[in-house]
Amino acid sequence: MLNNLILSMLISFSSVWPIANSYFRDEFIIINKKTNGLVFIDDGKIVFTKTVATGKTSDLTPEGEFLVTVKAVNPYDRRRNIAGGDVLNPLGSRWIGFDALNTDGRIYGIHGTNVPWSIGSYASNGCIRMHNSEVEELYNMVPVGTKVIIVNTDLSFEEIAQYKNLIK
Repeated sequence: MLNNLILSMLISFSSVWPIANSYFRDEFIIINKKTNGLVFIDDGKIVFTKTVATGKTSDLTPEGEFLVTVKAVNPYDRRRNIAGGDVLNPLGSRWIGFDALNTDGRIYGIHGTNVPWSIGSYASNGCIRMHNSEVEELYNMVPVGTKVIIVNTDLSFEEIAQYKNLIK
């Protein structure tokens, strides 16, 4: 009873809604740095599998469990001062930001790229790169509050998901 009261209070505050809302969600993104692969799990089923690019070195892309906190269409590149939608913008057409290393979702993210030949390699400064068309598809499926799990393992996605009790 007390837990339900606390949870309903959390939900009533919009600033914490994405976090509180994640308790009701059954969506997960798993990224395996070892294979440069990504899956999206919805309602206990793997529904989306793609190849991605991860950090140039193993320490650049953080490992752990995070939450999607920010989403943006045609994101602005603050570092290089490049407008969203510009062909020179390395962030591509979508940004799905997550709160890695106590950041706010604007530092680490899953995003498109203007360097599509980098997909499948270790090429980023820490983010997860995808082909623009694929990140657009993922963007439409992923709500704020989705859990992002980043690992570096020889296990298959099915084994990772079973270990985490994510698939049925």
